[in-house]
Amino acid sequence: MLATLLPPAVVAVEAFTDDPDAVLFPEEEATLARSVDKRRREFTTARVCAHRALAGLGVPPVPVLRGPRGEPQWPSGVIGSITHCAGYRAAVVARSTDIVTVGIDAEPNEVLPEGVLDQIALPEEHDWLGPLMRGDPAVHWDRLLFSIKESVYKAWFPLARRWLGFEDAAITVDPLGGTFSARLLVDGPVLPGGVPPGRGQRNHDLSALPEARVPERLTGFTGRWLARNGLVITAITVPGR
Repeated sequence: MLATLLPPAVVAVEAFTDDPDAVLFPEEEATLARSVDKRRREFTTARVCAHRALAGLGVPPVPVLRGPRGEPQWPSGVIGSITHCAGYRAAVVARSTDIVTVGIDAEPNEVLPEGVLDQIALPEEHDWLGPLMRGDPAVHWDRLLFSIKESVYKAWFPLARRWLGFEDAAITVDPLGGTFSARLLVDGPVLPGGVPPGRGQRNHDLSALPEARVPERLTGFTGRWLARNGLVITAITVPGR
């Protein structure tokens, strides 16, 4: 399912069950010393997905450890994202020369727990959520909003290396086209690689150099979503410049 939301440069691996015989790298296993069984199973299967995705990209097997904020730490030259929820685990990877950043999230297609929507939704998001929730109850649009904001954070953090709250991005959803957009309400980081002179912000000194590129600041994301098999899945990719 996940691969349908992603460009060909991204390798996606997903799993719907846990393999009790799955083996982690010793460094990965060490991070689970105090974990309960549920956490151990979801972490293990998600990491196995990551290992298989890296293999699909032609990258030698390496442990995928957690960074200071729990983010997966990928080999040099690789970007990626991991998600897991009840009955689903997935990982995606790509070459950083092809894709600047990627963020994925999967959630059960169920109503959010009471009180959560008020914590994550902006007033403008409530405006479009209400009609959709009344008009198409087959999709739990509140849960989709939550998933989108999770994908936004996962795509944001590798670029900005700082926190992004639920209130820091305004989401709009195309319910028929299966797409969404996220408008950042805080200053975004400068994207690696920039843009050719003459596109976006101009810099006359740089434009005199044929190979010069003008820095471009991130202002938002676009992505795709689907609701299938009891899940809502969201994905964001930013292509290389």
